[in-house]
Amino acid sequence: MASRQSLRAFQAIRSSVPTSSYRPRTWQSLRFYSAAAADETPVSAPYLQHLKTDLKTAMRAKDAPRLAVLRAILSANLNASKTKTPIRTDPQLVIQIMKMKRSIEETAAEAKKVGREDLAEKELEQAKLMEEYIVKSKLEVLGEEQLRPMIKEQIELSIAEGAQTKTLMPDVIKRIKAATEDKVVESKILAPLVKELINERSK
Repeated sequence: MASRQSLRAFQAIRSSVPTSSYRPRTWQSLRFYSAAAADETPVSAPYLQHLKTDLKTAMRAKDAPRLAVLRAILSANLNASKTKTPIRTDPQLVIQIMKMKRSIEETAAEAKKVGREDLAEKELEQAKLMEEYIVKSKLEVLGEEQLRPMIKEQIELSIAEGAQTKTLMPDVIKRIKAATEDKVVESKILAPLVKELINERSK
């Protein structure tokens, strides 16, 4: 039953997009992003300029997979620029690319579930390109292992400086963000980890 439902859901996703131009659901509106649009994209994070140059190179080389990836990244930046949380730094840009990479990998997994290995392979090819641009940023990505000792230190400093229970977590998060502003730290990892370590200390 679950398999049939997955198949119907996946077929519904694909019904509005030709196989030859299939992209993850969040990318369907990005197919017509052009070099001209790239020139108009607000540049905030310095690394974005490198991606814009790569877009033009990919267009000249007719590198369709790389073109799709770069158009998606630039469109995500353009969309973010119209919100209250624009991408202003290279770490923020890399975090956006990481999120998009995970979305592609999830789409590939859906494709595999319904036996569409051909589509899964295309998605994984784009995920590989996303990873390439994460690495090319040359930014350090901090995971739990690196963050734990930093968070423990900031918890002690925050308490020593008089932080109360209600303000401890936001204060520690603020301190960590200030200390790692030139590194990549995902909020979905940072916040739960700070909460966990604060709870551990209070026991």
